[in-house]
Amino acid sequence: MLTEEQCRNASVLLDGLWAEGRQIDHLPEQLRPDSRAEAYRVQGWLEQAPPRKVAGWKIAATSAAGQAHINVDGPLAGRILEDRLLAPGETVLLAGNNMRVAELEFAFRMGRTLPLKPGGYGMDEVRDAVEALLPAIEIPASRYTDFCAVGAEALIADNSCASRFLFGPDFSPAEWMDRDMKSWQVTGTIEGKEPVQGVGANVLGDPWEALLWLVNECNAYGMALCAGQVVSTGTCDVPIAVAEGERLTADYGAGAPLGISFA
Repeated sequence: MLTEEQCRNASVLLDGLWAEGRQIDHLPEQLRPDSRAEAYRVQGWLEQAPPRKVAGWKIAATSAAGQAHINVDGPLAGRILEDRLLAPGETVLLAGNNMRVAELEFAFRMGRTLPLKPGGYGMDEVRDAVEALLPAIEIPASRYTDFCAVGAEALIADNSCASRFLFGPDFSPAEWMDRDMKSWQVTGTIEGKEPVQGVGANVLGDPWEALLWLVNECNAYGMALCAGQVVSTGTCDVPIAVAEGERLTADYGAGAPLGISFA
């Protein structure tokens, strides 16, 4: 079992690698978590060393194909750090990113805090706590040379591959509140390449189900969701390969398209 000092040391090591744009094969043996609880303790130190604001949460591996690709048996939760958010019009630097993909996602913003609750939350409670839906593009990255080989605990410790996020303006209530999100299509386009299409059903069957999973995963490991935080629910499409000099346009069929450039 890892001590708190070992959890902190593992987090500091991974965070330093992220800042430097470097990867390692695996955490040193003495710093490797061997349970989800330990992995989330490592991840939790991202808030404290140095102190950072958590803007929200992400879900990795929300499809069977995604889980098989990285050799995990279920979704993983990660923190969205405020200092890794992208501003509209900002160019993403791909140096040091060994994944080089973009993921088109739906994100919910919480209107009220969901405190820790024995037994967890039901769908009606979770839906009632949501105040807005917004489009998101995630640019994930990993601190592991072969992120498909290290296992779920190591990936969670590495913040579940969370890196950079771009969020668009809120959809209007009429565009989403009574909409079947399972059939909601999104399209990602890079000039000169075939468009990539996805659908809400690729996200644990329904983005609402993904949100419910995230809320109860966090609740089970002592992590409460707070009012104002966003939850990016996982990619609707097959991750889109990106390269320097390209620009991705994400069309959600509602609101203005999101655009992001890479350099």
